[in-house]
Amino acid sequence: MSDKKKTKDAEAEGAKDAAEGQEQSQVNLSEEELAALCKAHVCTKCAVMAEAEDVKLRALADNENFKRRIQRETEEVRRYATESVLADLLPVLDNLGLAIEHAGSDAACKNLVMGVEMTRKIFLDTLKRHGLECVGSCGEAFDPGVHEAIGTVCEPDKDENCVVKVAQPGYVLKGRVIRPAKVLVNKAIEA
Repeated sequence: MSDKKKTKDAEAEGAKDAAEGQEQSQVNLSEEELAALCKAHVCTKCAVMAEAEDVKLRALADNENFKRRIQRETEEVRRYATESVLADLLPVLDNLGLAIEHAGSDAACKNLVMGVEMTRKIFLDTLKRHGLECVGSCGEAFDPGVHEAIGTVCEPDKDENCVVKVAQPGYVLKGRVIRPAKVLVNKAIEA
């Protein structure tokens, strides 16, 4: 082989190695270097660039909104997880109250009534520790958010729209009504 041909082959081989080295250095670019390289070759006033930036910002905002919504829903599930169990226990509480009410002042049932009253008190205290509160008592103003009017009565010595009698107590769990109180409401006689 001639010296010229060897020189040309060596030059071609060197150019090929340089091109491979350049490709290899581009492959190993960090994200920041790649972003800087892209910005250098893209027109910042280009409509495509502005649209891509807008799409990116919207996607980021949607992602943040999704995260907040999931967090809110998770907190609500945790807060009211016991609602169905507590709602199922309300008839037991009602029946304990009915047992106390119907036993009355019968001397033979005195000890039994005392035991039922103690059981009901412990039960109410336990439910209260879990966020359940009893609503609906005589004399308070009628609130359609926590009361269900089952009738009206006319008692002139009582205020208008006040609860006169509670037929069934209502319950609220951490601000959410589980069962409204069923009440009789005072209404004035219209002349």
